[in-house]
Amino acid sequence: MTATSTSRRGAPAARIVGLTGHWAVRFGLVAVALLWLLPTAGLLGSSLRPSGDSASSGWWTVLGLSADFPWIVDPGRLTTENYTALFADDRVTGSLLTTVLITVPSTALVVLLGALAGYAFAWLDFPGRDAAFLLVVGLLVVPVQVALIPVAKLFNALGIFETTAGVVLFHTAFGLPFAVFLLRNFFAGIPRELLEAARLDGAGEIRLFTRVVLPLGGPAIASLGIFQFLWVWNDMLVALIFADSGSPPVTVALQQQVRQFGNNIDVLAPGAFVSMLVPLAVFFAFQRQFVTGVLAGAVK
Repeated sequence: MTATSTSRRGAPAARIVGLTGHWAVRFGLVAVALLWLLPTAGLLGSSLRPSGDSASSGWWTVLGLSADFPWIVDPGRLTTENYTALFADDRVTGSLLTTVLITVPSTALVVLLGALAGYAFAWLDFPGRDAAFLLVVGLLVVPVQVALIPVAKLFNALGIFETTAGVVLFHTAFGLPFAVFLLRNFFAGIPRELLEAARLDGAGEIRLFTRVVLPLGGPAIASLGIFQFLWVWNDMLVALIFADSGSPPVTVALQQQVRQFGNNIDVLAPGAFVSMLVPLAVFFAFQRQFVTGVLAGAVK
């Protein structure tokens, strides 16, 4: 039996195995995605149910299923009263505004300063450049908890403790090491010939940075912005310590609701779902740039 006949006989079997494996991978991915989305679906269902229904039955009754699955029962009553009461509460709307005032400057400062430092470490020659970059990379392993007490004392001495500016500075300082590391690796992959050609055309460092490096670094900058936005928006530890207790971010505001009212699902579920929608919208809006930027920065 020749090798050609063997390969011909094996080809249909290989195609069947390949097709089966392909669908198995798809089925597995769909199953994992459904498991990941299950808590989100439960949160949405709980946010649309009256407090009486939440206390008497589970959220899955929204789907038309009772606890004695698979017996079919009438779905739970849905209402938007929870969201109406949520947005009528000045504390909730104020906490959302405070979260925006913290997240947007923290993200913008990290992206701007990280891009400037990344360009300097990638293309500018200055004494101690490599040592300084190693120091920045070393700061990636420093946990936030180590700096809480020293920074709290420093902010108290400067008069910015329990202020929005203090929270922004803290997030900016701890977001910069990763920003510099990511953007430096991405900028270092830009062809040197392209930069040299721009310099021959009379472009200075500032124009080179704004006209050449920043447009080419768009995917990495977008991925960094998404990372920083998600970290700051979902943070509760730093906000709980450094933010103003009178106008806290939404994460702290929801935590205060738990402390004050106990198991009040009609307040916590819509508040948590609303606070989740904004980072989800930001992620899906820049999803393609996010994946491109992370992969490009990881292989350098």
